[in-house]
Amino acid sequence: MIQNARVLPSPELPPVERATVLIGDGRILVVEPDARIPPNAQVIPGEGRVVTAGFWNAHVHFTEAKWRAPARRAAVVLDAHLHDMFTSRGFTTVVDLGSDPRVTLTLRRRIDSGQVLGPSIYTAGTGIYPPKGIPYYLRESLPFWYRPFLPQPSTARAARWVVRRNLARGADLVKLFTGSYVARGTVRTMPEPIARSAVESAHAAGRLAFSHPSNLEGTRVALHSGVDVLAHPPDATQGIDASVLGAMVDHRMVMIPTLKMFADTVSPDASYLEPIYDVVRRFRSLGGELLFGTDVGYMTDHTTEDEFLALSRCGLEGVEVLRMLTTGPAGRFGVGGSVGTVVPGARANLTVLDADPREHPLAFTRVRATIRDGRVLHLRP
Repeated sequence: MIQNARVLPSPELPPVERATVLIGDGRILVVEPDARIPPNAQVIPGEGRVVTAGFWNAHVHFTEAKWRAPARRAAVVLDAHLHDMFTSRGFTTVVDLGSDPRVTLTLRRRIDSGQVLGPSIYTAGTGIYPPKGIPYYLRESLPFWYRPFLPQPSTARAARWVVRRNLARGADLVKLFTGSYVARGTVRTMPEPIARSAVESAHAAGRLAFSHPSNLEGTRVALHSGVDVLAHPPDATQGIDASVLGAMVDHRMVMIPTLKMFADTVSPDASYLEPIYDVVRRFRSLGGELLFGTDVGYMTDHTTEDEFLALSRCGLEGVEVLRMLTTGPAGRFGVGGSVGTVVPGARANLTVLDADPREHPLAFTRVRATIRDGRVLHLRP
């Protein structure tokens, strides 16, 4: 249980002051002031602290060398990697947008069985690329023998087969590269019939479709094929005008900004970053929905401070960012009734902060404790 904390039940609800959060059998039992403390309860002091629903990171990867052969890795080693990458930063749920499914699915099984301490994992399995469209950075980093296993369907029928195979193997969603950087500055676009077929197959199975758009044409393919979530804003922003952004909003398409990733892996130059920030601002001003994600795993720096500061520079306030981290992704994945809020009956996925994130963006990084299904994954003394 957490005692005497300020609880933010959701971005839409008022805080509960000096509240006790009582947990049992992995669920929240009570959220109220002065609740009775059961004998032998593990108590996390909440004085001066803020409790929110557990954070989601809606764009991650498990492609670094440290994740290889997870079935043979000692649990304590995987615990440490997951702690550094996710749980020490408040994440109780992550969305893998393209990794070797042999890695991600094995890691998920070990976490879900209780052998390893980590977040809940949704996965896209293997990403799907345009014909002859593997990104140059993957060609440079992956061993040559693995490249033929990356699907590049050349027909709508082949795209349907790839999606069904990924889902049959355990994937929860689909990730398309509707615009793929096959060389620096050169984007290959996925043919629209192929993208549409893949998205329709995902939707027929009740799954979300994500897209890496890169530029205007990749964004249009994503839009016309019915993609649900842009994994990034397009970083080649020419032509991304109000009509394009308005159509995305009308179709309830969601965007994940991943602003720190652009600065860290492409360029910190303001002339490159500011147009991307402007796309995020304009999309938001039109009523577009944003989800939080960092592209960590592709990006090797696991810290989150710069992402929260960048979102603040785009004009997002604490309540909006909290929505991006909690109720927004939970609703999109259809689990809003069980996670994303701090209310009785919900799963006990909680993040405890040392400061109120409604008052300063870096409060989101001051994580005191992370709890998933009632199990403490991180507790800073």
